[in-house]
Amino acid sequence: MIMNLLAQAGDGFLWLMGVIGLNADLMDRYGLRFLGGIWVTLQLVFLSVGIGAVLSLPLAIARIEGGKVARSVSFGYSYFFRGTPLLAQTFLIYYGAGQFREALTDIGLWWFFRDAFNCAVFTFTLNTAAYQCEILRGGIQSLPVGQTEGGKAMGLTRYQIYRTILLPQAYAVGLRPLGNELILMIKSSAIASVVTVYDLMGVTRLAFSRSYDMEVYLWAAALYLLMVEIVRRVWNLLERRLNRHQLLSR
Repeated sequence: MIMNLLAQAGDGFLWLMGVIGLNADLMDRYGLRFLGGIWVTLQLVFLSVGIGAVLSLPLAIARIEGGKVARSVSFGYSYFFRGTPLLAQTFLIYYGAGQFREALTDIGLWWFFRDAFNCAVFTFTLNTAAYQCEILRGGIQSLPVGQTEGGKAMGLTRYQIYRTILLPQAYAVGLRPLGNELILMIKSSAIASVVTVYDLMGVTRLAFSRSYDMEVYLWAAALYLLMVEIVRRVWNLLERRLNRHQLLSR
């Protein structure tokens, strides 16, 4: 029953596209490819953002608590990846890895870097970690110093202070910019198509090369907008839930 309803809805959608002047046959031919491209895009984005979130934590703490060397390394990392284009970083990793094929083979990593998708995930992870590091650092440093002092007075270790007091609040403070970073990564993921990753944009370029119909880019733009809108709405719900104490205090 559900599959029949979905099929009828799909047929109705294609008919509506034809009525308003869009080429419904185009989506009929490439619809499954677009769905596959969306799946690759979501994998690319959420893997990168998730691993980047883990990497950003020690980087942010190094900027705040580390010694001179640790702070310098963390700052240099953030400065480089936030100050250079993501496209250049992608080319550097994807094409640069081939220059060190023998060395990567010797240490058993060539299997990873020879795959375009892996290179894209690796590059996007390094890029988003730099931005998330600064968001998290700003969230931690925006908290009153008295909270840290109170934790020390209670006999908590530095680890316990971060885990139970600082980090939960810092992530709540930085929730909105973290959501913006996720949205930016969804849009920036189109860069992966230039290194032969068949994400949504990669599939769109393939469809255009076969059909020479600019309308495929309109479809791609609509699908990117749909993904962004879904993330925006989910993030708004998450923000209201995690910051409901602030709403009640107003």
